[in-house]
Amino acid sequence: MTRIAGGSGTSSPPDAPGAARRRPRRSEAGIVDQTLWTRVDGIQGSPLDLLTARIGRRHYAPHIHDEYAIGVTVAGLETMRYRGEKIYSGAGSVVVVEPGEAHTGGPALPEGFAYRCLYPDAELLSAAMPARGGGGPARPHFREAIIDDRALGEALRLAHRALRLGEDPLEGESRLLSVLGTLVLRHAGQAPKTVPGGRRGDAGLIARAVTARLSDELVTPPTLAEVATDLELSRYQLLRAFRDVVGMPPYAWLAQYRVMRARTLLEAGHRPAEVAALVGFADQAHLTRWFRRVVGVTPGVYRNSVQDSMVRRIAS
Repeated sequence: MTRIAGGSGTSSPPDAPGAARRRPRRSEAGIVDQTLWTRVDGIQGSPLDLLTARIGRRHYAPHIHDEYAIGVTVAGLETMRYRGEKIYSGAGSVVVVEPGEAHTGGPALPEGFAYRCLYPDAELLSAAMPARGGGGPARPHFREAIIDDRALGEALRLAHRALRLGEDPLEGESRLLSVLGTLVLRHAGQAPKTVPGGRRGDAGLIARAVTARLSDELVTPPTLAEVATDLELSRYQLLRAFRDVVGMPPYAWLAQYRVMRARTLLEAGHRPAEVAALVGFADQAHLTRWFRRVVGVTPGVYRNSVQDSMVRRIAS
């Protein structure tokens, strides 16, 4: 199990023994920002990331996840921008962000908010969907990001706690699968079919072409003019299409994609300065700024926590 603590300043929740401790900073309202990442191995053969956070002032930059982000607000009021709308999540509400959907997050009030979140991959959720005729289960689609289901929210909080503490792995996995199954059966549907052609369809093709080009040329990315010329578009057309689909401009998508790649390299033991060069950031400071905006911790804290966990597993 990996514990990664950090944030604008960090401290560990009382029930998180062994988590890295750093001197916390307080928001203007006196709320201490706390961020604790936990990685649980062996969930359906894949690792599962968990986030425990108390946020007084930090606002996450627009970013996307490859996995679902499924959380519950346990105190205060959170605000986020998702699918072009500003939405709010109060205590007890369940929050679901689908893979590839750009979103932000931050406190709606000076008192801040606290939440628990887990990041299952699409395969894990799809297993709970009824099979389609002539095919396997569809990927669950959630029309609403904020779900007012207090019983489910409490079950999610308890599953998160059991997984994070790791005292009984069977209990943790059982609670997780029960929560995900209930979430899907009560609140999910099949993703709407994409209508071929039309402005939205064209924008989707443009966005996929741009993200593929940027990910292939991660360290020395092309200019907007170069990409637009290759797609026979103006730069303004490219920017509008990309933002319509992805929810952020290409430079922001590239930065958060670099952060995702950086996490993998840090987990493998590379040093932050080395990682910055490998993924295309100007220097370690540039990597650190974006890493904290997207992940909520510094690259060094993230790497050290992962390495410490590996040593503990080997020793045991």
